[in-house]
Formats: sequence, structure tokens, C-alpha cells
Amino acid sequence: MSDNRKIWIIDDDDSIRWVLQKALENAGLDVISFPSADGVLDQLKISEPNAIISDIRMPGMDGLDLLSRLSLSWPHIPVIIMTAHTDLDSAVSAYQGGAFEYLTKPFDIDDAIEVAIKACDRKQEVIDAKSSAILKTPEIIGEAPAMQEVFRAIGRLSKSHINVLITGESGTGKELVALSLHKHSPRADQPFIALNTAAIPKDLLESELFGHEKGAFTGAQSQRKGRFEQADGGTLFLDEIGDMPADLQTRLLRVLADGEFYRVGGHTPVNVNVRVVAATHQDLEQRVKQNLFREDLFHRLNVIRIHLPALRERTEDIPALLDLFLNRATRQLETGPKAFLKETHDYLSTLSWPGNVRQLENVCHWLAVMTSGKNIHLSDLPPELQIESESSNITQSSNWQDSLDNWCNQYLSTGKSGLSDLIVPQVEKILISSAMLKTNGKKNDAAKLLGWGRNTLTRKIKQLELEP
Repeated sequence: MSDNRKIWIIDDDDSIRWVLQKALENAGLDVISFPSADGVLDQLKISEPNAIISDIRMPGMDGLDLLSRLSLSWPHIPVIIMTAHTDLDSAVSAYQGGAFEYLTKPFDIDDAIEVAIKACDRKQEVIDAKSSAILKTPEIIGEAPAMQEVFRAIGRLSKSHINVLITGESGTGKELVALSLHKHSPRADQPFIALNTAAIPKDLLESELFGHEKGAFTGAQSQRKGRFEQADGGTLFLDEIGDMPADLQTRLLRVLADGEFYRVGGHTPVNVNVRVVAATHQDLEQRVKQNLFREDLFHRLNVIRIHLPALRERTEDIPALLDLFLNRATRQLETGPKAFLKETHDYLSTLSWPGNVRQLENVCHWLAVMTSGKNIHLSDLPPELQIESESSNITQSSNWQDSLDNWCNQYLSTGKSGLSDLIVPQVEKILISSAMLKTNGKKNDAAKLLGWGRNTLTRKIKQLELEP
């Protein structure tokens, strides 16, 4: 039996379970059956099948609840839902919510076998695409469910030439996803050309896209190929497509429809075969309603859409991204190896990161240069990220206890632990610094102000690295 044809059947009906298992085994699949879903999640922690077939209505955990849990923790496992005709609406909802396929009872055995084999093969395709994406483009890191969906989309599109629209906030890594789509496409050995349409002045953007003939305008001393010609046979990535001027939207639409255009000042048509991957941080549907973006162009680009989550929506990926960017920065800048302390990891994972992955990468470059030691402490962070600044706001507040309480609640809401280890040293730093400032550095007097013994103060100063 094939190692990538392992399938689990979950149904409380013994007869259906037996018939389906025998049919799938005769088709060469490795089958394990369960009378209920209750023990399936525990079994998944030990081993995984390539696909799961589950009834929708069962005692205990039903099929929809199981599907929901699988979608969160095992999104790479295709799930086939079995349902009676009377449950068809539920099955459709399950399909829209992530089910690979659904079978209506009574079902044709041959149809069930075909769907089961497709589901098993799909998981392997997703795993191969994800592994390849991680190996070839290691900067794309994502264990969060939302990023797993991005990897699944890349896998599904690996044999396609179809246009793709990537959406998400600025700094989320849309160009990296576009590059990964290209690398895992049939066009991988052809050019990948990227252009930020918002960064090019309107008067020059047309020439950038379509090229120009000699003498087409002042300064055009020779013929020049545009990005479309440069990307012929490959992929053209158009970033910030929502900012493209209206007249160029019309020209772009014609290229997408006909694969043909004219250079600026030219009279001979140029034919190209280009896959367009576009990206935007804007709501294109809203811009269409405002007549700022052509509706027909939107539909041409929006054949397949991939949404990249903001970094605050995938905080579980922050520690791995921090290590990746810090190691890369220290190698590039030759500053010697550095590492984050756990409390620094934990604290940085609680931040909102409005600049997303780009902001996080810039912080790691800053730390690679500005941190003198090998270990990165909270006190080493850039001023705008310092926890002391929040603590200072707490002390200046008329009700600092409420401010501290709100901060702690926000930290704990992320699911992180070690709150005391994080906040107590920072508070002690503030107390010691204030007391030492008040006494002009006299430890005996500072210790009295704090209500500590001198030895306690000396020990804490050393622990907190407040002295050279």
C-alpha cells in the first residue's frame, strides 16, 4: 500500500464504515476506521493520515465540530464530509468552511474511491509545495493557520498560469509570495520582473510598463523594452496596483485581454506571454465603487486572491521571524552572533507591529548594529519599543494601577506566560534608577529610599546589569 494513501473513516454506522473501508482497501488505500470523532484528535498527535472521511452527524463530537478543529490545527489534511440529503445545506456550509469535498448518502462507491484518492494526493501536493517554499524561500515563515492557507494556495497554483491578486497591509511580504508563486510555477525558469507602480511618476510609468521607441519623447535616445517585454514568458509582479492611473489601467486591461500592446511612440504591436501577479494594500472593491479603479480590470486581476495576514494576526510566528532576521542581519553586517533572551521574545510578541514584517526586520537590523552584547535584553530595544516608556506612562498616570492592570491584561490575552519575569525586572530598574538619581549614586541612601538593604540593592544592580 502507498505511504501517501492513508485514510481515516469516522462514522457511527457500522455497516457504512465496513463497506467503505473494504472498498477503499480494495482500491489500494491504507484504511483505519473510527466509530466516533472523540479519539481522533488524540490519535492525530501520534500519526496523521493523508485524508479523513467523516460523517456529519454523530454522537459526541459531530463532523462540523471536528472539521473546525482540524482546520485550526491540521489544515493540511483534506477532510471529506459524508451527509444525508437532508443535511445538504450543512454539507455545503462545511465545504465553504474548508472541507475538501462532501459525499451524499447513499453514495456511489466508485465516486467515493475517486474522491478519496484525490484527497490523499492533495495533501501530498500541499506538503511538497510548503516544504519547497520553505527550502527555497526561507524568509517566508508561517506556522499560523492564516499563513498555512497561503502555503496551501501556493501549492494549488503550482501548475497554473492564472493571474493572482495578493492583498494585505503594507509590509506583510506580498512580493515574497509573488516570487514564491513564480518559483513554483511552470514559468520558474523564465524572468520574474517586479514593479512598484506607486513608486514611479505617472509620466514615466507608461514607458516603464510598455517601453518606448527612439524619439518618442525628449530624452528617448534609443528604443527601450518595458517591463512587459522583459517578463515575456515569465511573471510580472505589479505592486500597489490600486494606485495605477486610470489611463494606464485601460492599457493594462488590453494587454491582459489580448497579450498585445504598443510601445510609447510605436506603431508596431508587441505580443507577450506574461503571467501577472498584482498586489495592493487597498480595498479594490471600494475603489471600484468610488470610480477610482476599473471594474473590468479588477475582475481580470482578481481571478485568484491570496490574502496575507497582518503580523499582529500571526503572533506565534514572531519568535521565528525575529531569529531569522537577526541571524541574517548579523551575517550581512558582520557584527558577530547575537540572540534574543526569552523575555525579549515574549515582549516583542505582544506588540502590534503596525509596519508588519518589514518593521520587524528593520528592528533586527537596528539591534544587530546597536547591541553590544551577545544577548539582546529588553533594555537593548530601540527607544520606541522600550517597555520602560510604557512603564513611565504608568508612573505619570493619576491612576497608574489601572494602567498597569490594563497592560497586564493585554499581555496575558496573547496567551503568553512569564508575566512576572517580564514586568518585575523592568519595574525594579525604574525604582533603582529613580533612587540612584535622587541620591546622586549613593547606594546606602538609595537603599534606604527603596526600603532595601545595601546588599539587596547591590545584588539587584548586578542582576539587572545597571552598572558597567
